[in-house]
Amino acid sequence: MSVLMEFAMFPTDKGESVSEYVSRIIKNLKDSGANYRLTPMGTIVEFETLEEALDLINKSYKQLEPDCNRVYTAIKFDIRKGQSGRMEKKVQSVEEKISKK
Repeated sequence: MSVLMEFAMFPTDKGESVSEYVSRIIKNLKDSGANYRLTPMGTIVEFETLEEALDLINKSYKQLEPDCNRVYTAIKFDIRKGQSGRMEKKVQSVEEKISKK
């Protein structure tokens, strides 16, 4: 199974710039060894199970919980049985189609 998850998580009570807080989450993600892509609007991660994805959300929140009173989180999932490596394959498929036009 492949679980693609795109999420954004940040405190809303820490002013205009929250990169200090987002970097905590990304460091935790990087240290986990997960396959991920950081984008300007969120982070995309691929897992084998939904439980792993939800565990990451919980761990990410725990990075902010000690000193953040309000945390915004947006999450999207694309879950597909019998597949893996979709983070790269989906982009490759679109790029191949563009090059044929």
